[in-house]
Amino acid sequence: MNTPPQIAIAILNYNGLDLLKQFLPQVISNSSEGNIYIIDNGSDDDSIYWIKTNYPSVKIISLDNNFGYARGYNQGVQQIKEPLICFLNNDVQVPKNWLEPILMEFDSKPQISIAQPLILNYKQPKYFEYAGAGGGYLDFFGFPYCRGRIFNRLKKVTSIDKTTRSIFWASGACFLVKKEVFMIVGGFDEDFFCYHEEIDFCWRAKRYGYSIAAIGQSQVYHLGSGSNIGLPSKVFYNHRNSLMMLVKNLPLTYLIIILPCRLLMDFFIGFVYLFQFRWASLKALVFSHWSFFRTFPRLIQKRKSLKKYPFIKHFKQFSILSLYSKEKTKKHFNI
Repeated sequence: MNTPPQIAIAILNYNGLDLLKQFLPQVISNSSEGNIYIIDNGSDDDSIYWIKTNYPSVKIISLDNNFGYARGYNQGVQQIKEPLICFLNNDVQVPKNWLEPILMEFDSKPQISIAQPLILNYKQPKYFEYAGAGGGYLDFFGFPYCRGRIFNRLKKVTSIDKTTRSIFWASGACFLVKKEVFMIVGGFDEDFFCYHEEIDFCWRAKRYGYSIAAIGQSQVYHLGSGSNIGLPSKVFYNHRNSLMMLVKNLPLTYLIIILPCRLLMDFFIGFVYLFQFRWASLKALVFSHWSFFRTFPRLIQKRKSLKKYPFIKHFKQFSILSLYSKEKTKKHFNI
C-alpha cells in the first residue's frame, strides 16, 4: 500500500497564466514527494482552465477575490490536509530532488518547524536572489536583510553557503512549515495583504519557541521582483507593514526607541523621493503612514494577544547601513 504524500506544495496564483506555463510543469515533474495545490485568488484570465486541461492531477482551490498573499494562503490552507506545507511562488523554478534535503532535515531535526531552500537568481543562477537569498535576518531597527543579500547587493553562491543554518525569517517565495505550527501561530496577518507577512509570521513563530532554518543543500531559482522595488504599491506595503510588524513584536523598551527612529528615517526617505521627483513613491510613503496610524489601535490589540509569549532579541547586526559599508562585507559578498 502506497503511503500518501505528506507534503502539500501550495502555489498562490492571480492572473499568472504565463508564469504557470513557464514554471508549473517543472514543479510537477520534480516534486513527486507532494501534492500540488493551486490557490487561485479570483483570477479572470485562463489560469484555471489551462491547469484543468493540461494538468488535471493538480488540485485547485478557488477563491472568489484577490485576497493577497496573506489571506489567500490562510484561506487555502484550510482546505489542505497534508501535515507539511510548502508555500511556493508561481515564478520559482525547482530542480530535481530539491525537496529531499529539506524533508531529511525535518525528519532528523524535529525542532525545525520552518525551513527554506537557498533562493538563487533565475537569470543569474550562480548568485543569490533578492527575495530571501540564504535566509533572512533583521537589524536593530527592524530592516530585513539576508545571508547573501544586503540591499540590492547579491553574493555569488559558494560551497560555504550550502550548509544548514538557523535564520530569523524564511522567504515567502519558498518556505516549508508544519501545518500544525502554522495554525498554532495563527497563520499570516491578513492586515498585511502582501510584503513582510512572512517575516511577521516567522517572528511570531520564534516567540512561540519554534526553530527556523535555511537548508543549503536545496536550491530553487526565483524570477523575482527585486528590480521592481520602486513600484508605488511596493513602497506602500513595505513601509507600512514593516512598522506594523515592529509594533506587534518588539518589547516596549525597544519599541519606544526604534519606532520614532523609523518614522524619522521614513521622513528623510520622503525627501529623497521628493528630490528625485518620484511623486508616486512619495505619495505611497505618505499613505503608508496614514494607513499605519489608522490601524494602530488594532495593532495594540494584536500586541496584547501575543503578550503571554516572550519577546526575543530580533537582531544580529545593529544596522545594515554600517554593515553595507564595511570592506569586509564587500569581500564577503563578492562585490
